[in-house]
Amino acid sequence: MKNNWLGVLNMEFNLGNFILRNLEAAGVIGGYVSISIIGVALITYFTQDKLKGSRQLGPKWMHPIFGALLGAIPGCGGTIVTSAMYKNHNISFGGLLAAFITTLGEGSFVLLGASKDSDVASNLEAFAIVNLVGLLTALILGYLVDILGVRSDRAKSSSVDDRLTYRAPGEKMLFGEFIEKYGFYTVLALAIFLAPGSIAALWGGSILAIANLTVWATIALTLLSIVYYVINEFIYKGHDCSYGTDVKSSVLHAVFDITMVVTYVFVGLFLANFIIDELVGPQRFDQWMNSSTFALVLIAALIGVTPGCGGMISVTAAFITVPNFPIAALIAAGIATSGDGIFPLLAENRKDGLLVTGISLVVAVVVGYITLMLGF
Repeated sequence: MKNNWLGVLNMEFNLGNFILRNLEAAGVIGGYVSISIIGVALITYFTQDKLKGSRQLGPKWMHPIFGALLGAIPGCGGTIVTSAMYKNHNISFGGLLAAFITTLGEGSFVLLGASKDSDVASNLEAFAIVNLVGLLTALILGYLVDILGVRSDRAKSSSVDDRLTYRAPGEKMLFGEFIEKYGFYTVLALAIFLAPGSIAALWGGSILAIANLTVWATIALTLLSIVYYVINEFIYKGHDCSYGTDVKSSVLHAVFDITMVVTYVFVGLFLANFIIDELVGPQRFDQWMNSSTFALVLIAALIGVTPGCGGMISVTAAFITVPNFPIAALIAAGIATSGDGIFPLLAENRKDGLLVTGISLVVAVVVGYITLMLGF
């Protein structure tokens, strides 16, 4: 019986085609992600000097607003800069907390992306809703903790401006040429090639003359992103969650973020589509989603609170692929996530980093259930 079941599965399921479909879907999202991440990286680079120094950022009553707006910037740049400002006493704890509540990390780029299986208009609507709820929550919590004087008696510490610089390893390693030259420029080339089609797709258009070539470009982008991410993260280890002193360093950081997002998206799409389409079946999975949204909000918050951007990327990928995935769960994950900005904060002040994480998780669950009861 077992052999017969495996035989039927092998006849109906073509692993090669399944992998290619998911590679293409992740690469399509990667086309949008590349435009957003590189654009935000350049904007952050050219404006970061205005956010440095030891002077307080305006009147203290404005800090939660400043923090919330910085966190709302797509990607992790806003929270990284906010962590540095908090270390230098440029911004209050309320401003810091507000930034981490509003940020969606690199998950924002996935939500702003599109694929054949996602509706651009509904993605943008979800992005607006999640950010609006996050901003309101961030402002309320930010002002509340500042009024209560939470962490207002911190001792002055040394500057961390050097954390805003990219640090490559001192010793040139075997994979350095690939990370900083060949792989770097190839990812940029693929991103530039895919950019016109990605922009055209926002208005429902396409470039038919290069349609077939675009398919292979998206697959190549995904495969290259996986290789680049694995080498840089586990072998070369040149990523520092930071921004450099020149444009190339900032773009190099952006390329790593692109490859990280595309890698996580591919893994998320592969697992979600395999579970839904092959193991469970779309109809049964749809029934499960309708009957377990209460638990899903909590699960999404717990996934989102994991350090870094991987958890939020996974939840966002599930939102754009899983039928009837509630926006309330996406909101919970968005409020809970801290993105890459949590790493410099934990490195300099573990107590405040854990406090921000704990508050964000509790608030994420509460707000998630409130929005679920409101029908989101």
